[in-house]
Amino acid sequence: MKRVLMLSLLCACALVVLAACRREGEPAAPATSAAPAAPAGTATTAALASAAVDLKDVSESTPDYIIGISYQVPANQHPALAAELKKYADAARADLVEAAKSRGEPGGATSAPYDLSLSFTELMNTPSVVAVAADGSSYTGGAHGAPLIARFVWLPQQQRMLTARELIRDEKGWAAISGYVREQLHSALSQRVDADDLPAEERAEVVKNASRMIDDGTEPAPTDFALFEPMAASDGRLGGLRFVFAPYQVGPYSDGTQTVEVPADVLLPFVSPEYRPLFTGG
Repeated sequence: MKRVLMLSLLCACALVVLAACRREGEPAAPATSAAPAAPAGTATTAALASAAVDLKDVSESTPDYIIGISYQVPANQHPALAAELKKYADAARADLVEAAKSRGEPGGATSAPYDLSLSFTELMNTPSVVAVAADGSSYTGGAHGAPLIARFVWLPQQQRMLTARELIRDEKGWAAISGYVREQLHSALSQRVDADDLPAEERAEVVKNASRMIDDGTEPAPTDFALFEPMAASDGRLGGLRFVFAPYQVGPYSDGTQTVEVPADVLLPFVSPEYRPLFTGG
């Protein structure tokens, strides 16, 4: 009986040793109950997604269209902003290419190659505000090309774009800004007409038509003031904003792009509290 018990104990020990040896030689099994990794935050995801954006100049020439896009901005410094710039350029290119595809269809405007010219330039680069201007034109037939004008005002510390709608949320504010801008535009119009030395009747007609365009294009609403550039002050903050109006918005095409500078003291009473520190005196 003792011999049988001893043999049983020896067999059990051998099995234990064998099992241990097998576990040492085999790879560890993956854990099946491990918690999944926490998802990246929205800001991190956006940064990772935009990190790969490469702002390369574009030069294309085909029998149907010619495209030239120039990026005169530092792309790596603000990748999320770079992604917005490329998005705008890609959309403009896609529109032109799509229009060029229909050139041969009945009713096509012209047989000449379509043309896209677009340039991005840096206007301001401070720790609190970065601004980029996009200027160009897209020709798809007719007497002249359609203007391409955009402004990007980026807040690096908040990692987002600053828009006119967020900057000023008060209707009274837009009414005040509209009045100020209209006064400046009407004054500039009078100076241009006086310089042309037109006959009285023709002058009155020109002023009437141009004045109507000014008033129609500067309604007291953020949509009419969506394009703006920051103006640097001596203290490193913003001394005001330069509002940009594309051709046809406040005047005929021949007048080109027009701008009006609005100083900080006019803006500040209506600027949203969170953005007032951006301005001198805020």
